[in-house]
Amino acid sequence: MSNEDRLVSPVPEPGLVQRAGKFAGWAARTGYSLSKRLPGVEAAEKGLRQVERIALGELRRRLDEVDDPYLAALSAASAISPQNEDNGKRSESVVIVPARESDPLRAAMAELLNRSLGFGKERAREYLYAIILRQLTPDEARILSALSDGSPFPVVDVFERTSLTGTGRTVLRNASTVGKAAGVSLPAETPSYVTRLVGLGLADLDEEVDSLATQYEILLTDETVRAAEDSVKRAKIVRRTVHLSHLGTQFWRACDPAAGPA
Repeated sequence: MSNEDRLVSPVPEPGLVQRAGKFAGWAARTGYSLSKRLPGVEAAEKGLRQVERIALGELRRRLDEVDDPYLAALSAASAISPQNEDNGKRSESVVIVPARESDPLRAAMAELLNRSLGFGKERAREYLYAIILRQLTPDEARILSALSDGSPFPVVDVFERTSLTGTGRTVLRNASTVGKAAGVSLPAETPSYVTRLVGLGLADLDEEVDSLATQYEILLTDETVRAAEDSVKRAKIVRRTVHLSHLGTQFWRACDPAAGPA
């Protein structure tokens, strides 16, 4: 195997990550069960579970192929012998950068650069979406699903009010009703989930929406918000909204388990 081959790792074929997760994700999201709809309950459930296991297995296998470039570079570095280390040369199709065990960060960057040469738009998009998908928690996936119709949800930040500037330290950021609406397992972690989704570029924060006045009032009675207010002498509430970003919309369109095959 050449140095070029060692530095270039396999990537998923376009669409396979989405297709592998369609059935399994849809079944989990909708709570699909044949037991209440069809005769032959046990056989139907057994068949459904088998198909779901196959789909999940394929999804896991495909995601595993989108490996960590840092680990891939370390593996490549360990496979290059010292006598060949300085013989790296530039290929017309692949940029060869010596992957040294003593400099794994540079080797990992070389790994990404080498991969980029073989990527078209679809493969690059598939890689990006797969990497994002691997970072999401199940609760965050539920929130994305709740945001997927484009509707905004109320968000509040709690600050400590000061006499000089009016706003002091941040006590709570990105509390929202979207967590409970999505049915997350850890509602108290909704502020963290929203913050992470914004950080991943999947959601955007915007200005307060007057039509959500009732939902804001409900949010202000949330235990997490009330605890944040009680933790300071004087609290200042800032109202905002959260909705899917452009990237989030494109990502959900590609990964939506309820949609048809890509």
